[in-house]
Amino acid sequence: MDISRFLIGLGLVILVIGLLWPVLGKLGLGRLPGDIVIERDGGSFYFPIVTCLVLSLVLSALFWLFGR
Repeated sequence: MDISRFLIGLGLVILVIGLLWPVLGKLGLGRLPGDIVIERDGGSFYFPIVTCLVLSLVLSALFWLFGR
């Protein structure tokens, strides 16, 4: 029964993020200072390391709050 609650919660989180994606894009999420961007003539490389850290902290806090 616990795995079903987890999957439902994860689905709701993904749904909320999907609905808020246009707002999150305007906030600059994904273009934070510290994100690695390398652009050259042959292509570009983008690694959002700071964005990943921020999202990890937020999701960890949410899981901690809902896990209590």
